[in-house]
Amino acid sequence: MSGLADHGRYAYRPISNRPDYSWPNGQRLAVYIGLNLEHFAFGEGLGAELAPGGPAPDVLNYAWRDYGNRVGAWRLRDLFDALDLPVSLLANSALYAYAPELMAAFRARGDEVVGHGRSNAECQSTLTVEAETRLIAEATQILTQAEGKPPQGWLSPWIAESAQTPDLLVEAGYGYTLNWCMDDQPIWMHTRAGRLLAIPYPQEINDIPAIVARKDGAAQFADMIIDNFDEMLAQSQSQPLVMGIALHPYLVGQPYRLRHLRRALCHIAAQRDAIWLTQAGAIHAYCRDQIPDLIA
Repeated sequence: MSGLADHGRYAYRPISNRPDYSWPNGQRLAVYIGLNLEHFAFGEGLGAELAPGGPAPDVLNYAWRDYGNRVGAWRLRDLFDALDLPVSLLANSALYAYAPELMAAFRARGDEVVGHGRSNAECQSTLTVEAETRLIAEATQILTQAEGKPPQGWLSPWIAESAQTPDLLVEAGYGYTLNWCMDDQPIWMHTRAGRLLAIPYPQEINDIPAIVARKDGAAQFADMIIDNFDEMLAQSQSQPLVMGIALHPYLVGQPYRLRHLRRALCHIAAQRDAIWLTQAGAIHAYCRDQIPDLIA
């Protein structure tokens, strides 16, 4: 006994000591793109910063983030179309009212929509249980009405959870979460309402930690994607793995970063026959239906 507090959601099991399986068609590496489409309140709430903001309203940082919805996401859509890449959209429900054309454009591609709260101006970990339950319900209702089916996955704004979040997600009908970044394989988590699949969502191959926090350059971030992909493709000969790529249009949608992202995604697309190029929801469905007892 370590005497340390424990979440109780999953047990420790090293990746070198787990049952083996493969993805569809015998592939060993699943790769998906998580594109964050986010909307922010003007003059209040949370938000990534290009530079330290001044007194509210912080026009500099609000407008910088809004570039992602007005320009960056459209450039990314064109890139995804050119390379025939499927995408998992991590969407704030507020975008359906703010930028319906943007949501419609990705819907026309057949992309999966993942619940991502109401707005990234708020953080669900600071809410009461009742308020968090309402947040999940409100976001889910809007996505369901717009897309014609309920979302199966969830990523909390700021990846911020309360102690009850996994329980509330399963009770709201969700099958998987992207909040937990503890593994390179999907892991079944325990909740009071049943199992919840934690699908790997990257905090390293993620433009916010890389570019905003660590100040990595555009070429460096693209090189990280390529190196991570090549290494995981080699490692996947021993175990099936999942590689996510987390993107935000106000960052990688900037022209000089888009140029380098294009280089990285072309590298991956060129090897599409060797990998399962997919969406997070398809990974969940495969784990649930095909290998439910083999996930650690």
